[in-house]
Order: sequence, then structure tokens, then C-alpha cells
Amino acid sequence: MIAKRIIPCLDVRDGRVVKGVNFGGLRDVSSPVELGAYYSEAGADELVFYDITASAEGRQLFTDILREVASTIFIPLTVGGGINSLDDFDRVLKCGADKVSVNSGAIRNPALIGEAARRYGSQCVVLSADVKRVNGEYRVFARGGREDTGLEAIDWIVRGVENGAGEIVLNSIDTDGVKRGFDLEMLKAVSERVNVPVIASGGAGCIQDFVTLFKTLPRVDAGLAASIFHFGEVKIAELKRELAEEGIPVRITK
Repeated sequence: MIAKRIIPCLDVRDGRVVKGVNFGGLRDVSSPVELGAYYSEAGADELVFYDITASAEGRQLFTDILREVASTIFIPLTVGGGINSLDDFDRVLKCGADKVSVNSGAIRNPALIGEAARRYGSQCVVLSADVKRVNGEYRVFARGGREDTGLEAIDWIVRGVENGAGEIVLNSIDTDGVKRGFDLEMLKAVSERVNVPVIASGGAGCIQDFVTLFKTLPRVDAGLAASIFHFGEVKIAELKRELAEEGIPVRITK
């Protein structure tokens, strides 16, 4: 059985890692370079780096801080924020990213997913979807969760996979930062419709939330979290030991 992945997420604004609740109320956490190096040593399977205001501010992702993060870690790095073209893919890959996450850019230009998959391979293209319930429907949001696109989320994600996305990050805006558990209902709806890895994001508050995620939804491949790792509420090594004791396959390095 393939090992489940544990992935810390660095939400970066103005060169600093920040964290909020329901995509709002952001507060300063730490240096992305220091946190990235820490997670690389602490047993994280991958790292996600989001320049969270690049799309909303209509600018390119900051590459100087990205290069520094990439040079200090020894685990796969996924990078997103302000990815609107193949040139953006090329730029962040040359800075050290292993995979590129697209969200608002793919909403504006759905052909970008297929173009990037053909040039770099599907394994390089991650479709990140910020999803919130609106009148009983799963709705895709853009610009860092600020703009309701009107797109039905499940259909949008399925279409993205058909176009070449090799992985899905499902960000539940409803549970983001709330620490009451992952959005199992939303994750189930997505994982039953696609045949590529699905990463759960939004809502983790304790070790048990990861146990519940992987036992309830074995098709989900990874759990992504931010604040519980950033503030030391959950240690990755302890989380993995607990998952292993529960019979959930994980990669333990130390």
C-alpha cells in the first residue's frame, strides 16, 4: 500500500509565513526559509509554498524567497500563487520547485492545465481548488478565496484531471483554520470522481483528525496542514508514529 503523505503548507505574504481562519484574519508566523528547513528535517514528506496574495495583487510570485527555500530543503516542493502562464511554470521550476500548483490562473485560462501537462508532464501539474459551500453547492473560489467564480467544484476538478492535472489539492474554505477536522464530505465527493492523488487541506486540529481522514477515506493520499505544525501543536514525527500504530502506512525516516 502506498504511504500516506504529511505535508506542511507555507502560506507566504510579503516574504513571511502567515496563517488565518477561513482564508481571513492573517497573522505573522515565521520565516519561510527557517520553517522549510525545519520541516525538511522533521520528517515531512513534501512542502507546499503558496504566495497567497500574488493572484489578488495581479503580480508574479516572489522568486527570491522561493529560491532560498528550495535550496534549504531535501523534500519535494510544490509552489503556487500567481501562476498564469507556461512562463510562470518555467520560472518557478527553475527556482527549484518540483511541482506547480495552479488555481486562479487555470480558472481564467482552463487550457493552461493541458498546455503545462504536455510540456512538463502531468506529475508536475497540481490543480488547487479553494472550495466553499454556497446554497448547498460546492463552489470554486478564486483570488485567495475572495471571489466566487460560480463554477461547481466537482465538475471543475474532474475537468481539470481530464485536461492533465496529475494531483488535486482540495482546500475547504469552510474548515480552513477552524481545527475541527478535515471536510470529509467534500473530500469524499471529490475522491470518488477522480483517479489521481487527492490532498486534503483545511481543518486539521489534532493527530486524530489525520487518523480519521485516512481511515474514513482511504482514497485520499495526503493530509496538508499549516497552523498545527507551525505552532507546535502537532509534531510530524509523533503524528506519523500514531498513524503507523493505527495501521496507516507512512514513511518514517527517524
